[in-house]
Amino acid sequence: MYLAKVKVTLKPAVNDPQGITIGRALGRLGFDTVDSVRAGKYFELKINEPERAVAEKKVREMCEKLLANPVIERFSFDLEPA
Repeated sequence: MYLAKVKVTLKPAVNDPQGITIGRALGRLGFDTVDSVRAGKYFELKINEPERAVAEKKVREMCEKLLANPVIERFSFDLEPA
């Protein structure tokens, strides 16, 4: 069994209104040293698969098919024994 920790973020060229709003709010709260914010998603998936290579392939497919929109987002993940 493996634990996949998946990060999904917007591609650099994509506008991030949520990040902009968070950045402005942080500034109003006195955190004026924050230059910019990019928002994203984080997932933890437990994969019941004995082989690391197979688990890795499945997580990549999940990201490509559902967890990330390949047009505007990119993803990365770490896989560790669970």
